[in-house]
Amino acid sequence: MSAAPQRMIVGITGATGIQFGIRALEVLREMGVETHLVVSRAGEMTRAYETDMTRDQLHALADHVYPIQDVGAAIASGSFRTMGMLIAPCSVRTLAEVASGVTTTLLTRAADVVLKERRKLVLMVREAPLHARHIRNMLTVTEMGGIIHPPVPAFYTKPETIADLVDHALGRAFDCFDLDMPNMPRWGEEGEAAPSGAAVVRITP
Repeated sequence: MSAAPQRMIVGITGATGIQFGIRALEVLREMGVETHLVVSRAGEMTRAYETDMTRDQLHALADHVYPIQDVGAAIASGSFRTMGMLIAPCSVRTLAEVASGVTTTLLTRAADVVLKERRKLVLMVREAPLHARHIRNMLTVTEMGGIIHPPVPAFYTKPETIADLVDHALGRAFDCFDLDMPNMPRWGEEGEAAPSGAAVVRITP
């Protein structure tokens, strides 16, 4: 069998932080990865609250866009091969549906398909504080093979803008798919200085 196509499903839900989903689509296009986008109804509301971007402008960033209730879409089938799915941002409702396996939309159906096909599912869960059920749902998804990847900011890179924070958090999520975020600063790599006073330890085979 030939290698899986360079395709990724991108889900955007109603949690705050739609910038992560938008930036993911932009960077994946730069990387030459074909994107398949599905946005929840609450995600469309968040787009209007948090950006000046229109629905059409958001959809234009993706190669393929599916209505949220189109359960007959290609991404609802395991025979449609992809690298996996990134949900950015991921609401706790979406997390709960994925954890339960009771899916009500194309977005969560696609996530369920990714899990059953043993592909990569990365959830950039955006919620705080967390109660016990949130934490149990995260554990359940992890036990099912998913990756819980909250968009946690890193300050050792000395970010200067919000865009720097978004890119680094997204770059770490892309690492889960073995995709290299362009120009992302990494701890201890050649050409990247460690924070003042910190020692960089390199292990030579």
